[in-house]
Amino acid sequence: MGERKVVNKYHPPDFDPAKIPRRRQPNNKQLNVRMMLPMSIRCGTCGNYIYKGTKFNSRKEDVVGETYLGINIFRFYFKCPKCSAEITFKTDPQNSDYTVESGASRNFEPWRDQDEAAENEKRKRDAEEMGDAMKSLENKAVDSKKDMDILAALEEMRSMKSRHATVSFEDMLETLKHSSQQKEENASEELDEQDEALIKSIVFHNSKDYVRYIDEDRMEGPSSLPVPVKPKSSSLGKPTDTLTSASTCSKSAGTRAGSTIIMPKFELKVENESKKPPNGLQTLCATYESDESE
Repeated sequence: MGERKVVNKYHPPDFDPAKIPRRRQPNNKQLNVRMMLPMSIRCGTCGNYIYKGTKFNSRKEDVVGETYLGINIFRFYFKCPKCSAEITFKTDPQNSDYTVESGASRNFEPWRDQDEAAENEKRKRDAEEMGDAMKSLENKAVDSKKDMDILAALEEMRSMKSRHATVSFEDMLETLKHSSQQKEENASEELDEQDEALIKSIVFHNSKDYVRYIDEDRMEGPSSLPVPVKPKSSSLGKPTDTLTSASTCSKSAGTRAGSTIIMPKFELKVENESKKPPNGLQTLCATYESDESE
């Protein structure tokens, strides 16, 4: 136990490392490595989807006879977690990517198409500028214009950000408070105007604009207001005057009551103008004489 923990080991003076026999390993030896799947694929045997980042125990080997600018290409073997079918893929240093060789198919990735389109456009542009100096100048002018537009947009965004940065939280609260107060004042003014309009629309009895409407049914009947009668003098007159005044009072009373009863009329018939009825004084004298005779 103590020998494996020592820092220095003893080497005899006649030690020759060249005399140690070496094992000969094949050039294409497979190594067991644990790795994560660099892309999403679908198994060709069972149709299971294997997503990017899944960990596997795989075997790694060098691809014999394939290199890219002196860079070795490696091949990886692993098994499907559902059906245990073998799947292989290898590195692609030219495109900084991986390529599925057998056992599965790579899922569709939209950003790859965009990158490929941009790469193709770049290659096409390089081919056009290869023998045409005017085309190269035009492309440079277009690029400079795009750069100027981008810089102008960035400057505008910076100025906008600086304007927004000057507005503090307290100023925002003050603005909101002022706007709310303004709304309340406007609402109160509208309510006051509505109240004034309502008050103006109401006409009171003692106002000059008050108009009294009389019912037509009441207009057909007798007047509801009593007619004052002046008292007559207490001078003695004819007896018929007393009856006439009594009938007049009865008529006025019936009129005040608003009834339709016809009061009786008293008429005095005079047969002969020479014979006049005695007045009140003569009647009293006659009554006195009859009392004395008795």
